[in-house]
Amino acid sequence: MEAHALLRLSSPPLVSLKTTSLRNNHHHTPRHRTTVCNCTLTSSSTPTTRPTLSPQSLQYPSGFLGAVPDRTSSPSDDSDLNATVVNAMTYLTNMLSSKVYDVAIESPLHFAPRLSERLGVNIWLKREDLQPVFSFKLRGAYNMMQKLPKEQLEKGVICSSAGNHAQGVALAAKKLNCNAVIAMPVTTPEIKWKSVERLGATVVLIGDSYDEAQAYAKKRAQVDGRTFIPAFDHPDVIMGQGTVGMEIVRQMQGPLHAIFVPVGGGGLIAGIAAYVKRVSPEVKIIGVEPSEANAMALSLHHGQRVILDQVGRFADGVAVKEVGEETFRLCKELVDGVVLVSRDSICASIKDMFEEKRSILEPSGALALAGAEAYCKYYGLKGENVVAITSGANMNFDKLRVVTELANVGRKQEAVLATIMPEEPGNFKQFCQLVGQMNITEFKYRFSSNEKAVVLYSVGVHTVSELKAMKERMESCQLKTFNLTESDLVKDHLRYLMGGRSNIQNEVLCRFIFPERPGALMKFLDSFSPQWNISLFHYRGQGETGANVLVGIQVPRVEMDEFHGRANRLGYEYTLVNNDEFYHLLMR
Repeated sequence: MEAHALLRLSSPPLVSLKTTSLRNNHHHTPRHRTTVCNCTLTSSSTPTTRPTLSPQSLQYPSGFLGAVPDRTSSPSDDSDLNATVVNAMTYLTNMLSSKVYDVAIESPLHFAPRLSERLGVNIWLKREDLQPVFSFKLRGAYNMMQKLPKEQLEKGVICSSAGNHAQGVALAAKKLNCNAVIAMPVTTPEIKWKSVERLGATVVLIGDSYDEAQAYAKKRAQVDGRTFIPAFDHPDVIMGQGTVGMEIVRQMQGPLHAIFVPVGGGGLIAGIAAYVKRVSPEVKIIGVEPSEANAMALSLHHGQRVILDQVGRFADGVAVKEVGEETFRLCKELVDGVVLVSRDSICASIKDMFEEKRSILEPSGALALAGAEAYCKYYGLKGENVVAITSGANMNFDKLRVVTELANVGRKQEAVLATIMPEEPGNFKQFCQLVGQMNITEFKYRFSSNEKAVVLYSVGVHTVSELKAMKERMESCQLKTFNLTESDLVKDHLRYLMGGRSNIQNEVLCRFIFPERPGALMKFLDSFSPQWNISLFHYRGQGETGANVLVGIQVPRVEMDEFHGRANRLGYEYTLVNNDEFYHLLMR
């Protein structure tokens, strides 16, 4: 096997920005067939004037339909209008004649009786997780590849992907008897690159990020004469994905209020909208994005494509920093808006799907269901038919741990709390009496001073009023109580560090995203040690492509500029969290 040489592309530092609130496993070295190329590439992308924004710059309540496109302007002249009509008909006719069923199945539309009863609406699940590669991605890949001339197919294809698109291209290549190379980041979970290998494609693990893998794939496409198969931004790919919408229209009996679609680069929602809005314009097409990966919502909100300065990776299937050019054009014209949901809500919907159908979705596969649930609750929708696309089931098993921890929080059936009480005999008994009939699901306490104690605990919650009543009982006895349920810092790190309270001089507290690959820790340590002392380090694997790490480093104030310079050159995403109120409550 060739020696491992990982691609290194420089990238700007990613530091958290001020939030603006808007109301409207370790990976093993691959064996035999998998190769890692000894290539040095430089980014060929041209400078862009598109704005770079933080996901936090556009946030609104879960379930609220935001980022509604501005369609008040009309085409400037008749030629523009005619071009739009011709374009729409091209998409429609191509979907009707698509040959995606050479490799894909017409996925069933399943009724969800338990969810429907709970929400008071008719929830239908479009089961793209039942495709041969457990994802809808094979539709677009095959639709594009089967249209390639024979001489192009003979030269082979190449793509870049961290998972589902890779399997789609690999299966399509196998069907078409075509050679395929798949560039995947070194951080790709083993289950995903092995699945691609089993389909007969050559896997190239290169780079720490999708951007680096894509740069390699596009460069090699030029060198080898291969055809690059994009994950979403190509008309033929969009048309292939749009066959999902064609099936829904055919399968759904009776009026349909809305179709909820997970959004990453936008290929699936653009294709569905291009079909459904032409044949059933009254049906709402609603995108769903994680609140920490909202590139489409931000682009629609600003009326132009934007680039995210950082992107949450929990739902890695939709973790893109920039949506496609053609997908954005179609979404701006056709979709009805975007719903944002939290990581906790996604976990809750994974559990809902398991209880409903005994199937386990990956986070991006449960995204649309989370959005549909949140939308129905927010608007009090009753009696309507809504469809949620369960888009994928390629779940990394390690991620199930965090899903089970957060699912009840997402359902509002568990709350994470902290209570301050005097360090006196009998107070613990009083605390338990005040909790009353609430079920304690987690309890953490460690003596820290002779004056006061901080207890971190979780309780099972059935109604908002129950939780409110318990807090009022605590407050009436002068036991100050904080609700920490919405704090990711607490849920990811601080809940595991109780008992480690200290006041360390010049401590800078950061959350870093480490690439999940050998050598990532040493690269980090080489950047900061031995100049500065590391005072805290907490890492817990969650089966993601990037590891979420909480780090404390003792850096004198006068050396902060040097610290930021080194952190920027390191290239790992990071956020300063020194001022987090719950950190001070639990750790200082």
